[in-house]
Order: sequence, then C-alpha cells, then structure tokens
Amino acid sequence: MKKFPLYFGYLTLILMALSMLYPFLVMLNLSFVPDNEIFSQAGNFFYKGLTLDNYKNVFEQIPLSRYFFNSLLVALITTIGQVVFASMAGYAFARLKFPERNVLFLIILITMLVPPQVNIIPLFFLMRELHLIDTYSALILPGMFGGFGIFLMRQYFLGFPKELEEAAKIDGCNLFENFFKIALPLALPTVVTLALFTFVTTWNSFMWPLIVTNSESMRTLPVGLAIFKGSFREVTLWGDLLACSVICTIPVIGVFLLGKRYFINDIMQGGVKE
Repeated sequence: MKKFPLYFGYLTLILMALSMLYPFLVMLNLSFVPDNEIFSQAGNFFYKGLTLDNYKNVFEQIPLSRYFFNSLLVALITTIGQVVFASMAGYAFARLKFPERNVLFLIILITMLVPPQVNIIPLFFLMRELHLIDTYSALILPGMFGGFGIFLMRQYFLGFPKELEEAAKIDGCNLFENFFKIALPLALPTVVTLALFTFVTTWNSFMWPLIVTNSESMRTLPVGLAIFKGSFREVTLWGDLLACSVICTIPVIGVFLLGKRYFINDIMQGGVKE
C-alpha cells in the first residue's frame, strides 16, 4: 500500500509529460503532410503520404539559413558573455568585500523587478546614439548582462566551501587562479543551468530583434517566422509554417540534451540541504 502513492506520482508525471509532448509530436507529424491535407490528417499519426516538400518550400521562399545563422550566432555569443560576466560578478558579490557591496547587489535585484518592455525604448535610443542599429552588436550586447545570472551565481558561491579557497591560497593561487581553477569548475552545473536559460531566452527573443533590425540579412528566426506568416495575403501555408517551426525547435532541444545531466545535478544539489 505504501508503494501506491509512488506509482501514482510516476503516473501523474508521465501523463503531464505526454500532455506537453503531444503538441510537438503533432507539429512534427504535420510538417511532413502536404499543405492541402493538413486539416484532414491532423489526428492521423500513420499517414502514408509524408513528404519533404514543406521543408523545401521554406528554404526556397525565405532565406531561412541566414535567419538560422543569425539566431545561432546571437544566442551563442550572448550565452557565453552572460556566463562569463555573471559568474565573475556573482563570485565577487559572494566572496569579496568591497564598499557598498550589499547596496550594489540590492540595485541589481531591483533591476530584476523591472519588466523588459520598459527598457526597450531607452535601449533603442542608446543603440541609435552608438550607431549600432541593424548590427549584431545591438542584438547581442543587451543580453550579455542581467541580474538573474548574477543572482544565480552569487547564491552558488555563497555556499562554496571556504576551506578550498584557503587551501588554494596556501598552494600559491592568487584570486584569479582561485576563481578559474577552483571555483568555476566546481560551479559547472550552475553555469550550465544559466547557459541553458540564457540560450533559450535569446533564441526565442522576438520583440528586441524586431525593433533593432531593418535589413533581411540581420533578422533572426522568430522575426523571420513572423514575417513569413504575415506575407501571405489570401491563404496561409500551414505546412511551410510547421516545417519552419520544427527547424526553430531543433537547436533548443539539442542544447538541452547536451546540458541535461548538469541541469538535473544542479536542481538536485539545490534541493539537498545539510
């Protein structure tokens, strides 16, 4: 009888996972169905007339490869910058003592309460004054700094054992060697978690790339997909849209699978208290 609640929990989790996976499976299946038969075959997972025409049409109608490259480049550089700056700042706030440390950290926490939409207009004027509109710099720089990453890394380094730092100092390590050789490698699960959140957020970003890009060669995938959908005047090519949506999800799934082990370890470490 004691095992019944455990089995019930597993069953609940499986049902929840299937409910979230089902829309993606439907999208994946219909992306191979001819456009004129999508609505008639919406619930048929065993349709025999699957085709790659939808994927071919997408690459022929829009510069999808360019959109994909832009999104991937922006997401990767933004993620690397966010991880580097957030980990260094988090370590400084957690382990170093400097004037007004708590006040500065409180200001960073307050910035997390400000909706991102509020910052769009000031950021746009700033990028315009710096002559960065319609450039990769405008797409990348605002996302490289954020309060969430600093907060996340600071919380990890607060629980970092001081004995390891003291032992490293005895061995002759300076501050930078202590950070890069001792603290940062041990923080890998938290770093990967931050990288996953940053990559997914940047990859799915729509409003900011829409505002700061003008030319077609600088558009990212979400912007290109929205313009592609709005370019049809009489009929919407749902098959092509579904194919494009599947392509958009591939990097996110790949990045999550690569960092899944570290992500789960970070969650488990966060849930264990001595």
